[in-house]
Amino acid sequence: MDIELNYVEAGEGNTLILLHGNNEDMSFFDNQFDLFSEYFHVIALDTRGHGLSPRGEGEFTLSRFADDFYDFMTEHGVEKASLLGFSDGGNIALIFTMRHQEMVEKLILNGANLFPRGMKKSVYREVIRDWNYARKTGNDHDREILELMVREPDIRPGELSSVKVPTLVLVGDDDLIRPRHSALIASSLPDGRLVTIPGGHGIAMENPGEYNGKVLEFLLPE
Repeated sequence: MDIELNYVEAGEGNTLILLHGNNEDMSFFDNQFDLFSEYFHVIALDTRGHGLSPRGEGEFTLSRFADDFYDFMTEHGVEKASLLGFSDGGNIALIFTMRHQEMVEKLILNGANLFPRGMKKSVYREVIRDWNYARKTGNDHDREILELMVREPDIRPGELSSVKVPTLVLVGDDDLIRPRHSALIASSLPDGRLVTIPGGHGIAMENPGEYNGKVLEFLLPE
């Protein structure tokens, strides 16, 4: 890996890795980190070009972020982990799992999507508008960040049939991802289940009590 990803870790036991969303950083999981570290060895990352992780040179894509994540796990001796990804972090986690599912114990996709039009129409139009404005004004940072949502991900539902990892698709009842799209993700995974709780896209912050409970219920042994 040509860069060093910024990360924090705490706790002992099986590893759980937290991946934040677009234009965010690990602080997105401030309501989860301490609690989850009571049960797991928790690692929270800043992805490339986010938070305190440098952008580096070359392409700025979810595919490359997934490669960064593989390099991170390999370099830190993490042979297997459960992954909790929010929004683009969920997309990165899904891409990674499709490539390296032997390294994934369980997978939680919170507000993820398979393709841009999985977002509600009004949200997608807003993203396109902001992206065009960034291009027009020469704001390369915003253009790259928004381009991740405009062009990616690009996953066909049928591709998920090979993912055997137990997966929780966790969304808010007023999420910016279309409800039928979240249902499509869950139904396309051989061991996928959909759980909806009150809140919007950022349910980890808006409704942490119920969110954390659903995550722990899924991850902890019965």
